[in-house]
Amino acid sequence: MPSQRTGPPASAEPIDPDTGLSASPRRREPRLPHYTVLGVIAVGGALGAVARYGASRLWPAGTDGFPWATLTVNAVGCLVIGVFLVVVSEVFSAHRLLRPFFATGVLGGFTTFSTYCVDIVRLVDSGRAGPALAYLAATLVAAMAAVSAGAWSTRRVVAKWGER
Repeated sequence: MPSQRTGPPASAEPIDPDTGLSASPRRREPRLPHYTVLGVIAVGGALGAVARYGASRLWPAGTDGFPWATLTVNAVGCLVIGVFLVVVSEVFSAHRLLRPFFATGVLGGFTTFSTYCVDIVRLVDSGRAGPALAYLAATLVAAMAAVSAGAWSTRRVVAKWGER
């Protein structure tokens, strides 16, 4: 007998319950002090930023090089956020501080769209407008494809796991 799914339809993207847009009623939990949430975001952000810095040191772009490390970090971060949000939204109920810590903090610190913008300006300023435009487009496409692939593949794995 197939398992009964209680989450949103497979075609729906995860909805952040903090936005109030969830179709199902939320249970009322006591609010955490703002400094607690900000603290876990800050700790997660520091960890993510250290990981990103490590990636840039392992794979430096050089002064005229293409910023492969930043492109890869952003795509990997988007893939992970797609997996993570499906898991915490559709598979199990996570602790209230997990999403701010990991999604906003760690992945927000790890992905670096500000460096992405600086890299584009650096490429343009060095007379490499073509690679700058390619990088601009490649990052957007890679980020959207990665988050979609992460969410889609996680739902498939969860569905197969639920059939066992």
